[in-house]
Amino acid sequence: MRIFVTGGSGLLGSKVAEFAVERGYDVYSGYHNHKPEFGKAVKFDLADADGIAKVISEVRPDVIIHSAALTDVDRCEVEKDLAYRINAEGTRAVAEAARKLNAFLVYVSTDYVFDGVRGMYREEDETNPVNHYGYTKLAGEQHCQDFCIARTCVIYGAKPASGKVNFVLWLIDRLEKGESVRIVTDQFITPTLNTNLAKMILECAERRLKGIFHLAGATRVSRFEFAKEIAEVFGLDENLIIPSKMDEINWIAKRPRDSSLDVSKAMEYLKEKPFDLRKALKVLKKELFGG
Repeated sequence: MRIFVTGGSGLLGSKVAEFAVERGYDVYSGYHNHKPEFGKAVKFDLADADGIAKVISEVRPDVIIHSAALTDVDRCEVEKDLAYRINAEGTRAVAEAARKLNAFLVYVSTDYVFDGVRGMYREEDETNPVNHYGYTKLAGEQHCQDFCIARTCVIYGAKPASGKVNFVLWLIDRLEKGESVRIVTDQFITPTLNTNLAKMILECAERRLKGIFHLAGATRVSRFEFAKEIAEVFGLDENLIIPSKMDEINWIAKRPRDSSLDVSKAMEYLKEKPFDLRKALKVLKKELFGG
């Protein structure tokens, strides 16, 4: 099977490519700035619809895992046209190219398609994004209705080829240096380990599962509880974690208060189950430090 991964050097895409290579698939990794570690590297620009069609028609994949996006929430709020061109129009071009080749597409979407009023959202719940990032990702979903839409939440893991630091690595670094951090107690999430997510996404691709799936961690926590759990698992000083409120953070874009995802459907349908938080953090600790 030939797989094309967009965002092949990113936190999620790099793991999808790595596992796909391990399984013996013919893997092509699309990238924009940072050359990917796994698969055959293919230069790819989501802001260029014609270029997208050309690259995909040349690769001729059986499956496309579309994990690339402009995910900087505040930047999306400021550069709205660019965000829409990449996340909505870029996704439309990827989906159209997939249909032309009769390829199967897994589109990686986000918890930010919800307004965060009540949390633990199921796949059939009403969407209502509160920021432009969520709006553009939801617009992308509209172009992928006949494929697999995989919504996820707060991805973390070992540093990818792109060098982008995620919440867990940032927190570990700060606590190791003995620096205090302010973390919000009133924002709730279901954080997701990239290795667990990559394997769930590959299973959806291999089985050609259509429809919406919430693929996230199995534990709903506040950002503050998440931070405390990280400190405990990694043996760091949790007294350095200072409670704060969302209202005190100078974000440009509004954030949903509770965008946690209900993963019951994934638990029922998939062989690769969503991890609970403690298990996921222990897996990451082993990945980072061995043992």
